Amino acid sequence: MSIFSSINISSSALTAERTRMDVIAKNLANANTTRTQSGDPYRRQVTIFQAAKEQKSFKSILSSKTGENKASSKGVEIVGIVGDKTPFRQIYDPGHPDADDKGYVTMSNVDTITEMVDMISATRSYEANATALTTSKNMLLKALEIGK
Repeated sequence: MSIFSSINISSSALTAERTRMDVIAKNLANANTTRTQSGDPYRRQVTIFQAAKEQKSFKSILSSKTGENKASSKGVEIVGIVGDKTPFRQIYDPGHPDADDKGYVTMSNVDTITEMVDMISATRSYEANATALTTSKNMLLKALEIGK
């Protein structure tokens, strides 16, 4: 494991959580959008994470074959941003320009409460990773002071 592994892991998590916050902000901004360019209401977006895959190098292959490969993580990566498949909401508003023949408007499937909970979760995860990054940095600085 490299001396900078913890910093790299924390930085990948910070990037992932920042992207998650961007998607949540986009969802909240479009919560009342009834028509997009495709003609449908805005569909809620969800960020998908997975453990980052280790790059196949000679060193990693040799370590795995000799049994020296310990459980190590390379952080997190964003697999994609996908649309949530929950159904759209139907609201009765016959005066709305996007109302159908019966007076119902098809609204976005964004739930503000769910988005706020996700935002709090992303914020807490970001803060935890920022703290881990700061702790790693302080440990490296203390290690440099040993030689004095």
